[in-house]
Amino acid sequence: MIVEFSVFDTDLYSVEHIDESFENPQLIEQFETNENSRGLECYLKNVALYDEEHSLSRTYLVKDKTTRELAGYFSLRTGLITRQIKDDKFDSIPAIELANFAVNSNYKKNHPDIKLLGFYIFSKFIIPLAKCFEKYVGIRALYIYALPNERLIDHYNKMGFVRLPPEQEQFVQFHVKPKYDEGCIFMYQIL
Repeated sequence: MIVEFSVFDTDLYSVEHIDESFENPQLIEQFETNENSRGLECYLKNVALYDEEHSLSRTYLVKDKTTRELAGYFSLRTGLITRQIKDDKFDSIPAIELANFAVNSNYKKNHPDIKLLGFYIFSKFIIPLAKCFEKYVGIRALYIYALPNERLIDHYNKMGFVRLPPEQEQFVQFHVKPKYDEGCIFMYQIL
């Protein structure tokens, strides 16, 4: 399957793979997140290319079409949601993990008039890309391990993500969540 990423471009922004352009290493070096999200900045700068080369995830850069500044990025990979339905019975739903998602603090400083950038990236790039993949691969949901920040959790709720009931969330915390997402909150939405 070849996905032409220019079909996802908007009037304001374009999206491309992390390794698609010679200018990307410099743009990535200038990328900054807020203080509470430094792990997302570290991932982009130190791990994303490795994951891309080894097919562990795909990282997409969202660039301002006019200034060519890096506005944000996200990483996707396949996965599944495992649910406990009875004491010894489990069910799984094929899904895509939104493994990393951040906006560039420097870009926001340079463009204070731009509001709801994260929601824009989510609705114009992440959801359409997930729905495109859904045509070729069995996918029913999109999920994320959100940082345990009530404001962020509320933000993801507004984007359509929900939490599991407490007992199922505890199951995911104990059995399914990757080590690097320890302390994060599992949230999902059906596509």
